[in-house]
Amino acid sequence: MSGSRVLVLNSGSSSVKYQLLDMRDGGRLAMGLVERIGESGSRLKHSPADGESREWNGSVPDHDAALKAMAAELDRDGLGLGSPELAAIGHRVVHGGLRFTEPTVVDDAVLAEIERLIPVAPLHNPANLTGIRTAQALRPDLPQVAVFDTAFHTTMPESAARYAIDVETADAHRVRRYGFHGTSHAYVSRETARLLGRAPEDVNVIVLHLGNGASASAVRGGRCVDTSMGLTPLEGLVMGTRSGDTDPAVIFHLMRVGGMSADEIDTLLNKRSGLIGLCGDNDMREIRRRVDAGDERAGLAFDIYIHRLKKYIGAYYAVLGRVDAVAFTAGVGENSAPVREAAVAGLEGLGLAVDGGLNAVRGDGARLISPADARVAVAVVPTDEEMEIAAQTYALVNDSGNQNLT
Repeated sequence: MSGSRVLVLNSGSSSVKYQLLDMRDGGRLAMGLVERIGESGSRLKHSPADGESREWNGSVPDHDAALKAMAAELDRDGLGLGSPELAAIGHRVVHGGLRFTEPTVVDDAVLAEIERLIPVAPLHNPANLTGIRTAQALRPDLPQVAVFDTAFHTTMPESAARYAIDVETADAHRVRRYGFHGTSHAYVSRETARLLGRAPEDVNVIVLHLGNGASASAVRGGRCVDTSMGLTPLEGLVMGTRSGDTDPAVIFHLMRVGGMSADEIDTLLNKRSGLIGLCGDNDMREIRRRVDAGDERAGLAFDIYIHRLKKYIGAYYAVLGRVDAVAFTAGVGENSAPVREAAVAGLEGLGLAVDGGLNAVRGDGARLISPADARVAVAVVPTDEEMEIAAQTYALVNDSGNQNLT
C-alpha cells in the first residue's frame, strides 16, 4: 500500500469529529468538528496543521452533508478524500459485543452485527453506523475499519465480566459487563509503561479516564482484567451527568413510589445525575471554584466524586495484587490537580502519593507527579484515542493478510 494517511471519524448522533493523520510520523494534518447536525445553527470548525483555523455556519441536514462539508474543507488544504495518500478510514464504534475483540475491516456482516448490538448501545451504535455508511458512499474503494470501544475489555475474565444474575436470562439478552473507553485505556496503559521505561507486558496499571464520562480499568501486563463501566456506560464512577454505581432497586422504587416511567428513569440516571444532579454543574473547573468559595453543595458533590474514585483505586489495587502505576487521563484527569491530589490522599499505605509541586505543573506530555521515591508511580498521561484508532486501522490494512483490501 502506498498511502500513509488515515482519516479517523467519530460519528455521534448530531456531530462528527475527525482527524487526518500521517502514519509515517504520527503527524496531524487536519482536525475538525461538525456539530448540531440536523439542527438549526449547524457549525463546522476545521483546523489544518499548516494554516489558520476556519469556521463555517450553515445548514447541515444529515451526516452525508456533514462528511461532504468536511471533505470540502480538506480539499481546500490539498488533503482531499480522493488523494492516493489516504490508506483507510478508521471509525470509532462504541459497542462491539463479544464478537469484535480487535479492529475489523467493515463488510456487510460487520455492519449487520453492529446493528444487532443497537439495543445495548442505543445512543451510540446507530450514529456510528451512519458515519460508516456515509463514508463508504464517499469512498467505496477504500477500506473502512471499525475500532471498538469495548474491544480492549474483552480480555476480562468471566469472574469480572459476569453479573450475578440467572445465567440463562443473562445469555439470552447479552447481559454482561462490556466496558467502554477501551481505546483510551489501551493507549494510556501502554504510554504509562513507556513513561516508566518498561514493556507493557511487565507493568500493572490502574487507568483513570476522567472526563464528562469517566471509567477506571485494571490492566495487568497490557491486558484489561477489570473495568468500571458495564453493560452500558452508566455503571461505575460518578460522572458529569451519569450516576455511576446505584442500587438497582432504586429503579423499582422510583417506578412504584415515584410513579416514574422507564424512560424517565433512564433520563434521570444518564442525564440528570452525577455531578450535575448533585450540585447543578458538571464542569469540574466550576465545581472547584464553588468549593473554594465555600459552596456546600459543590463541596459534597466533589467529596462524593472522590469517594467513589478512591473506592475503585482500592478495589483495583486488590484485583491486580501489585500496582506499578496509577495513570490519570482525559479532561479532568489531565487538568484537575485537586482531583488527582484528593484521589490518592490517605493512600500512602498503598505506596501512593503525589508531589504537590509536580502535581501543580501543567503540561502537554506524559509526566510523573509522584515523589521520586514513591513505591507506586502516579502519572498524568494525555489520552489520544484518535491516534490509537489510526494506528490500529493502519496496522490492520497494512497487514500482509489484508493486502487484497487495498
